[in-house]
Order: sequence, then C-alpha cells, then structure tokens
Amino acid sequence: MSRARVAWLAIVAALLLSNGGMRAALVSDGAASDPRTAPLNELQIAAYVGELNPDLTDRQRTRIAAAVVKYSGKYELDPSLVLAVIHQESTARPWVRSAKGAVGLMQVMPHMMGVLPVAGNLTSIESNIEAGCIILADNIRRLGEERGILAYFWGNDIRGGDYLESIEAARAAIRRSTRS
Repeated sequence: MSRARVAWLAIVAALLLSNGGMRAALVSDGAASDPRTAPLNELQIAAYVGELNPDLTDRQRTRIAAAVVKYSGKYELDPSLVLAVIHQESTARPWVRSAKGAVGLMQVMPHMMGVLPVAGNLTSIESNIEAGCIILADNIRRLGEERGILAYFWGNDIRGGDYLESIEAARAAIRRSTRS
C-alpha cells in the first residue's frame, strides 16, 4: 500500500472516529468472521469511493460511506451491492444527472420521491442513497436478487442482462479492492 493511501486512510479513520466511531455494517445472518466475506465497513467504503472519484472531499467520502452502511443495513442489502450500484450508476459523483433525468449517486428518478418515505431531496447524499436502497430492496424482495437488480435499471420491462453483469463485475472489483 502506498504512503499516500495509508495517510489518506488514517485521515478518514480519524474523521470517522471523531464522528462517533466506526459502525460495522450489518448482515442478516450475523457478523461474518472471514475477512473475505465480512461486510464492508465505512473506512473501506470511503477508501473505495475516494479511488473511484478522487474529486470527492473527505467529508463527501465519509457521508457516502456512512449512508451506504446505514441504509444497506436498514433495508437488508449487502453494502457491496449498494456500492456496486453507485459505481455503475454514477461513478460516485453525487452531482451527476442522466440524460433521462435520473439524479445523484444511485441515479434515482425524481418522480420516485413522491412515493418513497424519504426526507430531503435527491441531491442530498443521504436521501439519494436511502431512496436507491428502498427501490433496490423492494425489487429484490419482489423479484429475487438477479431480476431485482435488473429491474433497478430497466424497471418492469427487463430487456437484457448486461446491467446485472456490470453490477457483478463492479461488486467483484470492490471485494478485491477492499480485501487487499
């Protein structure tokens, strides 16, 4: 690991510790003891989004990491899946808007905010991640994991599997990156 990365990780750790301590991500079957399968924590997520988008401030990285851990736990999603969606949808750019109007890290369509129990607006890191997690978790609950992930991109008219393949590739890259 480079000196710059070690220094950056130390800064992030200090920020997280000064903000009430690092919170471990939850998994539905309890804490995993194998580091290869353990859920991601805030420090790992912050480091990954920092690599994905070096333009993020330390505060933005910390907020994204905390929101991924909080809402993946709340909606019983694997944090690496949520992070893979963020990777695929926005490359960790909170300000991005798609040509079709989707907003933010998880590229949520604005019309969805009227039906979701989420405070704030889609340009907020926390609200955007919560909205995306609600939609993703509901899709997975109704359709199973693979079709639920595809429905996150396609909606009700699933027309191919490329999105699922890209999410799984991003998830594998996240696991490799955060386990090294």
